[in-house]
Amino acid sequence: MTGGFSSMFAGRHKQRNLTTMSIFKVNVTARNPKREDLATAPVEALVVTGSELTWLPADILKGIGITPRRKRSFATATRQKVEREVGYAILGAEGYETNDEVVFAELGDLTLLGVRTLEGFGVMVDNIAHRFVATTTIVAVAVEGTS
Repeated sequence: MTGGFSSMFAGRHKQRNLTTMSIFKVNVTARNPKREDLATAPVEALVVTGSELTWLPADILKGIGITPRRKRSFATATRQKVEREVGYAILGAEGYETNDEVVFAELGDLTLLGVRTLEGFGVMVDNIAHRFVATTTIVAVAVEGTS
């Protein structure tokens, strides 16, 4: 996001200690869900558990035929409002994969792997070893006597 890494976490959470968030880098690939043979080369992204969505460079996404579906507004940690296009991609990293909404990052934006993608991968982040740890997914079970 514009303003660089440090400004991303400034603002209303000034007292928040960055050590409470896990931040490290992984290589991410994106595939076109309509034509899975179209895929990006690995892109280095920051794993930022404080970011909801994954942000990848717009030119890379468009280069594999991923099309923007709509625009969304985002508030940076410095309370700056930015608007970006979003679309859908099959994202992969560290042997995990999920279909997710992805932000078409513009020049000056960070390349980020967000928490929704991590949840789709079915992983938690090990804050000490800076790695993904597979988790068990909780299943909703119907209770007898309810519809």
